[in-house]
Amino acid sequence: MVNFFEQMWFAPKWHHWIVIILLLPVSLIWGITAYIRHFLITPKDLDIQIISIGNLIVGGTGKTPFLISLAKEINAKNIFIVSRGYGRKSRGLIEVSKNGNMVTTVENSGDEAMLIANSLPNTSIIVSENRINGINKAKKLGADVILLDDGHNQFGIKKLDIILEPNSIKNYFPMPSGPFREFWFMNKRADLILKDEVDFKREVSFENLTNKMLLVTAIANPSRLDEYLPNGVVERYYMLDHSYFDEAKIAIEMKRCGANSILVTEKDFVKMNTFKLPISKIKLKLEINSDIVSTVNRYIERCK
Repeated sequence: MVNFFEQMWFAPKWHHWIVIILLLPVSLIWGITAYIRHFLITPKDLDIQIISIGNLIVGGTGKTPFLISLAKEINAKNIFIVSRGYGRKSRGLIEVSKNGNMVTTVENSGDEAMLIANSLPNTSIIVSENRINGINKAKKLGADVILLDDGHNQFGIKKLDIILEPNSIKNYFPMPSGPFREFWFMNKRADLILKDEVDFKREVSFENLTNKMLLVTAIANPSRLDEYLPNGVVERYYMLDHSYFDEAKIAIEMKRCGANSILVTEKDFVKMNTFKLPISKIKLKLEINSDIVSTVNRYIERCK
């Protein structure tokens, strides 16, 4: 069922349009509800510079690697990342890292927050379902600037709102007919609308490749990896976004398809660092247009 909807949202074929049309009344209600929320909620100034990285489309558009790359470029000393912590096994407010020092586990933080923490040794990470609580905690701990992960729909927070969009969109409907969290034209309310391969570009590299690899991943819309895959992938093993992996089950799949290693993303790897299996990695880095970085830095300076 998940695979059906992901294909319907991101690469619809003729038979998907039957379902898309049948679900349109629900999608219209979804979109109208989100539209009304924009005008009912007044953004609150929390007295700190907040930069939100988000999107209107469910699933991956490079938010996490974009956030990591941006955090390395902005002019600020004490940077905090506030995230919801999708896929974690904990609840409430959790400190993930303090100036690069890990203070919890991936089960408590979620995979994306742990990846951010591993990638940014000079920042601090907080996860909280209530983003305002997370922001207030960061302020108490001395934050100068906050990067709000997946924060576009936090309409009650005054922020610099950055939206990331894929370079190709094939279904513009709101959920469940399409992948949009609200009507696609609502992106005009964002401060910056950035296009993949235009405003930021992906640089993919690999580590420990073997001649026969089992691709194992728990990311949204895993087919987006296809264009980057190296030679040697003999089989694919997909799980739901943010899922945790069973090493024994993966070992059985490796034996079945004759793989010498598993190929994983860095987001997946943070949940596998105790595995004894041979692991090959897909490493993703984003190069952000220098004009975008300058715009963000001007916002930070202007708000001081």
